[in-house]
Amino acid sequence: MLRSFRKYHRQISIVLCLPLLLTAISGIGVTISREFLHQRQLSRFLLQLHTLELFHLEQIYPILNGIGLIGLLVTGVTMTGLFRKPRSQSREGEN
Repeated sequence: MLRSFRKYHRQISIVLCLPLLLTAISGIGVTISREFLHQRQLSRFLLQLHTLELFHLEQIYPILNGIGLIGLLVTGVTMTGLFRKPRSQSREGEN
C-alpha cells in the first residue's frame, strides 16, 4: 500500500509542480509590488496571473490547486507512517 501512495504522490506532484510554482511566485510578487514597490498596475497583473483570471479560470483554478494540495498532504502524511499501528513487543523471556 505504501508503494501505491508513493506512486500517487509522485504523479500528483508532477502535475501540480507548475501551477503551484506559478501561484507561489505570483503571490509573492503581488505582495512585493504592492507593499514595497507601490506599483498598482503590476500588482493588478500579478493578481490576475495568480488566480488565472487572465485565462478566465479564476473560478476553477483555486479549487484544483486546493484539491491537489490536499492529495499531496494525504499521500505524504500516509507515507510518513504516523498512523501505523505500533509493532507489538516480543514476549518477555523469549530471545
